[in-house]
Amino acid sequence: PESGRNWINEKLIYTHGYGVTMNPVNGFTPEGLPTLLLSNMPVQSAAPGLAVSRPEIYFGELTNTDVYVKTRQQEFNYPQGDASSLTSYEGTGGIAVGGFLRRSLIALDRGDLTKLPFSDDVTADTRLLMRRNVVDRVRVLAPFLTLDPDPYIVIGDEGRLFWMMDAYTTAGTYPYSRHYRLNGAVVNYMRNSVKAVVDAYDGSVSLYVFDPGDPIITAYRGLFPSLFKDASAMSPLLRRHVRYPELMLELQAAVYGLYHMTDPATFYNREDLWTVASEVGMNDQREQTTQTMEPNFVLMKLPGEQEMEFVEILPFTPANRNNLIGWIAGRSDEPNYGTAVVYDFPKTRLVDGPLQIEAQIDQNPQLSAQLSLWNQQGSRVRRGSLIVIPVGRALLYAEAIYLQAERSPMPQLRLVVLALQDRLAYGPTFEAAMAGLFGGAASTLPTALPNAPAPPASTPAPAGAAAPAPPASTDVNTLIGEAARDLADYQRLTAEGRLGEAGQKLEALKGKLEQLQRQRR
Repeated sequence: PESGRNWINEKLIYTHGYGVTMNPVNGFTPEGLPTLLLSNMPVQSAAPGLAVSRPEIYFGELTNTDVYVKTRQQEFNYPQGDASSLTSYEGTGGIAVGGFLRRSLIALDRGDLTKLPFSDDVTADTRLLMRRNVVDRVRVLAPFLTLDPDPYIVIGDEGRLFWMMDAYTTAGTYPYSRHYRLNGAVVNYMRNSVKAVVDAYDGSVSLYVFDPGDPIITAYRGLFPSLFKDASAMSPLLRRHVRYPELMLELQAAVYGLYHMTDPATFYNREDLWTVASEVGMNDQREQTTQTMEPNFVLMKLPGEQEMEFVEILPFTPANRNNLIGWIAGRSDEPNYGTAVVYDFPKTRLVDGPLQIEAQIDQNPQLSAQLSLWNQQGSRVRRGSLIVIPVGRALLYAEAIYLQAERSPMPQLRLVVLALQDRLAYGPTFEAAMAGLFGGAASTLPTALPNAPAPPASTPAPAGAAAPAPPASTDVNTLIGEAARDLADYQRLTAEGRLGEAGQKLEALKGKLEQLQRQRR
């Protein structure tokens, strides 16, 4: 509150953030809330081998002010019962305040002349932490790099928290190359040459070069040899968190949508222009809006590959049309890190795109009535991103639907919608939606919610789709049960960090889905 905004509180006591939460993207409690692997204060772990030893965040995305640490005042950590958990900074970050003359010079530089030189809480061991916003911190050290605006936090060596950030070398003067807008600048050359890592506790910055063949970063390394490190110097644990940059894939998709045309006449007439697919979103006025899809990270086996990979995908549609025409994938695992692949669909076959699947959801009478009902009476519907999942020779679409009360910021998962090219099903859980999609069972809405319409006797197929499947056989029900167990095992193994075994379970799940698809035919 304003009454508590004084120099001691803002500069000496409330100095840092605290902790992280972590959850698997596909794990939910029966109440529709995320299954948390890291939660609470102090931080508690629900997964073996996953722990945070330094939860204090002195350098982050919202730390935009200077603070003084190692003073006579203890710092606020988190509320604890009737009292508060307090701490004192133990790191080496920042600048020593020193004696009166040095303190006065620092106060003059930081605009703190009326308080800092005369405070009894400040000692010679006190340290000033400044430039604590991680994006600004890296930008000051390397102003010649273009930074990704969305750093992500990871747990690194010894349970410490680190911010990872993609940095690019860019130029607008590359010969015979088209210009594109990037973060307000006009560029026609861009390479993700550097990964920046910032320690959330002491603010130390490391810049690792991941593209030594880039001539621009080579020139800067010659000017500032001590500023950069080789990618091989990054610890193996941090290296596992390196991923294909989102900003890079978005710009590459925009370029590829035009320049995938290699025939001169086709290119000149723009006959085969692609755009990134769109999906349905919801604004603050509860109105549906159409928005461009953002890159989605998935763990999957790419077509024709033998190993599971962590990839980032974006689907394409033809310009001014909604059917799916292809998708681009950025690869994050060695030895293919930093490469992108594109898969396109035959033009002789119409493949439903994200907006067409969204239209099927909106046109389903039971779903439409329920979503309209939820979107009033003090609540609002939040539709998750529509995920396109290649399964064998088919595509499986999945969308989570959440309900958020106006007085609570915590959305709850209420429905999972699954769709194939010719059929749509939904249910309160993934397993229920699977049963409706492959087993011929009736799709249902959550019965625990008030005012829910009665579920239909069977899920009507969308317009133009095949007739509903006949009642499920025992084999189909068995496959659905096994698929549900594979999904549960995948969630558990992912939470335990056993990604190799988790990948095997994911492959087993995809195998079950392919069998179910064949049985439906």
